[in-house]
Amino acid sequence: MAGRAPIPARNSALIAMIADEDTVVGFLMAGVGNVDIRRKTNYLIVDSKTTVRQIEDAFKEFSARDDIAIILLSQYIANMIRFLVDSYNKPVPAILEIPSKDHPYDPAHDSVLSRVKYLFSAESVSQR
Repeated sequence: MAGRAPIPARNSALIAMIADEDTVVGFLMAGVGNVDIRRKTNYLIVDSKTTVRQIEDAFKEFSARDDIAIILLSQYIANMIRFLVDSYNKPVPAILEIPSKDHPYDPAHDSVLSRVKYLFSAESVSQR
């Protein structure tokens, strides 16, 4: 598989979250939260006062950190920064869009799912 970037192997990694308060608190109660020595967290709680710029900055920060393996992103928030989510193409951290309490999941807007569908449709065409 020449030309593919290797996926780095680590002993442990974090899950980052950008979501509404209920979603983030649920994951924090499950033990996903982390605060490092610089007081940096692995989550951003988005409410009515959160700006799109703050969401963009959190996404850029989480996707650049080498201690994060997965970024969970509420789909309605991903739609606010869709250009960043769609242009992201690294394998790690993986971006997963999830539903929230007030906003159901719509597979038509999920960039990862659309890429998978494209790969499988291209693969089925090449096998004929």
